[in-house]
This record gives sequence, C-alpha cells and structure tokens, in this order.
Amino acid sequence: MIITIDGPVATGKSTIAKKLAHEIGFIYFDTGAMYRGFTYGLIKHHIDSDDLPAIEEYLKKFQFEIRVKHGYRHYFVEGEDVTDTIRGPEVTARVSKISAIPMVRDKLVAIQRELSSGVNAIFEGRDTGSVVFPNAEIKIFLTGDAQTRALRRYKELKEKYPEKYSDLTLEKTIEEIKSRDEYDTNRKTSPLLKAADAYTIDTTNLTLEEIVILILEYKDTKPYLTAKIPPLNM
Repeated sequence: MIITIDGPVATGKSTIAKKLAHEIGFIYFDTGAMYRGFTYGLIKHHIDSDDLPAIEEYLKKFQFEIRVKHGYRHYFVEGEDVTDTIRGPEVTARVSKISAIPMVRDKLVAIQRELSSGVNAIFEGRDTGSVVFPNAEIKIFLTGDAQTRALRRYKELKEKYPEKYSDLTLEKTIEEIKSRDEYDTNRKTSPLLKAADAYTIDTTNLTLEEIVILILEYKDTKPYLTAKIPPLNM
C-alpha cells in the first residue's frame, strides 16, 4: 500500500509522515530530500540553475542514498552525508526552481516509483498524490494558515540549525512562505496541487497526535466509504 502526504511548506508533512509510518510499520520517504540532494550536487559542482545542458549531464551521474543510522535517516550525495547541509539556506533558496525543471522532475519521479515497488510506504512531498502516485490507495493533503506555518518553520530552523539561520527573522520567514506558496502553486511543471480524491486536513490548530489520529481513522474507514453499495432487490 502507498500512502501519499502532500501540501505546502511547513504544514508538518515530514513530522506527520514519520509518526504515521512508525505507528503502522510503513517505510517513510521524504521526496523533498531527494530534490534538495540534487540541488546540493549542482551547488557542489558549481552548476548554474539555468545551465540545462550541464544539469542534464549531472543527472546521468547523480548518486543519492538513504541510510538508517541509530534509528535516524541520513541522506548521502556521492557518498557525502548531507542530511543537515541540504536544509541550509543556500539549498533552500534554489530547490524550488531546480525541482521545477521537467527533466529533473522526470528522473527523480522515476526513482521514487522504483523505490515504491513491492513495499508498504508513505511518500511525502508536493505532488506525490497528484503526479507521482496517482493510484495511491490513501492520499492526504495538508493545509494551514500561512502565519502559523511560518512560525512553525521559523522555530524549527532556529532550533535545529541556529548557525545556518542566525540572521533569520519571523517576518522574513512569513515572506518566504508566501512566496514559496505562490511559486509552487503556479509553476508549470508538477505544481503543488491537491489530488481530486485526497483527504484534506487543516493543521493550523491541530496537534501532531490529532492529525495522525485523523489519518488513521480515514485509512480505516476509506474501504467502506468507497465501496459500491449493491442495489436493493425489489
């Protein structure tokens, strides 16, 4: 079974997906980490975001690995542990533009589909339910007030990466969240889009536990909600 969790930045997708995966014994995949890893690779090799021939060439040799160390997932690009590095401001500033390049999208989506073969997994990202796994059994779309999401992201970055984001302000975070929403929603390639059959949850005033419970309840009742009721014999 494949469960997808999509939504705009800072709706809690990663935290919720990890918690849910732990609760039901599924594998968890953060598709955003893959795009961030690729973006980091371009930065490392000094490849400009607009240099499409160089990006195409790098796609052919891009190496991305996921390893579990002491219970935590670590991401590697060309053998280098980039788990923290890909969350830094330099990657964050470029990842939306890079991930919208069609050939990048096509290549990484193909890898994601390969990873889904024969497993029970939760994939989270921007378009996992609408584009990557249109036939996923369970699709969740998370939303949330921009101000609340910005505060959530601001606190997270300050706590996890104080040195990388020492100059970050809440006002700047709010501006970046709104800008990211606008870009992701309106980009031509795989825009942020709620799948027609996705279950929407507004995370603004809910705790992590409450959100997970809502998803579990939906998962358990969905077969009954979607089952066709046979006509009565008259």
